[in-house]
Amino acid sequence: MATPLTGIGARLPIGGDTGLRPLAIGPSGGGSFADTLKRALGEVSGLQDQARDSIAAFLRGEPVELHQVMAATEEAGIALDALIEIRNKLTDAYRAVINMQS
Repeated sequence: MATPLTGIGARLPIGGDTGLRPLAIGPSGGGSFADTLKRALGEVSGLQDQARDSIAAFLRGEPVELHQVMAATEEAGIALDALIEIRNKLTDAYRAVINMQS
């Protein structure tokens, strides 16, 4: 998980680890398409778990900044939205291939 930010106006170090990882899709990602899809599902699930944990910690009164909770929740939501869009595009492509064959 990313290093917690402290204080007003705290900045991320340049070139530092923000905790964000790009999803490697394509030939450079290695493995089969199914493996890539499973990895993407696992990463989205992990982001949702992190968001759930940060919300729970905030509600228990642990020293968690509200902006960290909101950022984790937004990141998980965006990742889920992206995964849904990928699913929709794959479904459209599958239907297009099926229609070409008939």
